Amino acid sequence: MESPIAQPAGAVHGDILEARVALRYTTLAEEYGAIRERAAVLDLSGARIIEIGGADAVDFAQRVLARDVEYLTAERCMTSLVLDADGRVVDQVVVWGRETGMLLESSVGGGARLLEHLTGLAGDGVEITDRSAELTLFGLEGPYSWGVVGRLIDGELAALPFESVVDTEWDGVPIVFARTGFTGEYGYKVLLPRTEAQRLWDAAVAEAVPAGQEALELAMLEVRQPLVHREAGAADILEMGANWLVDITKEDFVGRDAVLAAFAGPEGMRTVGFTTSADAPAAGTPVTVDGERIGEVVHAVHSVGLDAALGLIRVPADLAAAGLRLTVGDAEVTTLTSPYVTPKSWSTPII
Repeated sequence: MESPIAQPAGAVHGDILEARVALRYTTLAEEYGAIRERAAVLDLSGARIIEIGGADAVDFAQRVLARDVEYLTAERCMTSLVLDADGRVVDQVVVWGRETGMLLESSVGGGARLLEHLTGLAGDGVEITDRSAELTLFGLEGPYSWGVVGRLIDGELAALPFESVVDTEWDGVPIVFARTGFTGEYGYKVLLPRTEAQRLWDAAVAEAVPAGQEALELAMLEVRQPLVHREAGAADILEMGANWLVDITKEDFVGRDAVLAAFAGPEGMRTVGFTTSADAPAAGTPVTVDGERIGEVVHAVHSVGLDAALGLIRVPADLAAAGLRLTVGDAEVTTLTSPYVTPKSWSTPII
């Protein structure tokens, strides 16, 4: 999937699964600083927009989503996992309630797999439609992103309750606006026609700093938002630490039996954050105690906020606790409790 936005000279691009995305436009430090200190605009066109419609749309969505969406209205959205029959993560999605069904926003780059999974499960009475050629998505994140919303669209939208959705207009264009977010900062999303994407982008970058995928993923990691394309693989939801995105009280959903078996089974591997003054280790680097391998690195980067390496390791459950000193490769690391960086928005009022 290609962005509908004309990319500025000097932008660095890369692939996340099926999506070609801007990794950064300027520098990681500048874009990260905008997310954590001011306001950043995000091109989220690498996420597919998939519509679930038809007479049995709600029942189907209730079956394929791991959280309860039976009473999700057109004024709400929520985050959920989509699992396969073995309880493995197909994708993490944002579910947008609509009057005639639901829209699923895939993770960046994860849409093709999600679409194939949904299409394979849909029967009569369910229509699965990829709307990505018509619709695209923008995000605003940062402790002062509410001010950008006011100047760009409507100040009353800035203080919407979390996960609220409003159908409105921007400059005469119908849009769907949501209060949501990835980074622990104030966050908003705009779903609009793809043909109007460039105009909105141009207006938004006059008010906020464009931030690429590197800054976004770092800010997500710092508040322990899952990064499916880095964390899922063969891990189950307990190993990932993503069980908060599953509602095991639901009577039925795809993958439920495997999830319940994981909860009932012996404690296995778990994921915990760590930091180190050494360079960020590569994924797969061994974690050892007294020379014995006990786990491995899932993902690690240099955190601008901590000015140190920050990452995730997967270790036995009894070692998935904060304050432990372990060895990763040749370096000593210290395990952490999340959030690893405190978002400024937690102490910044919307005015």
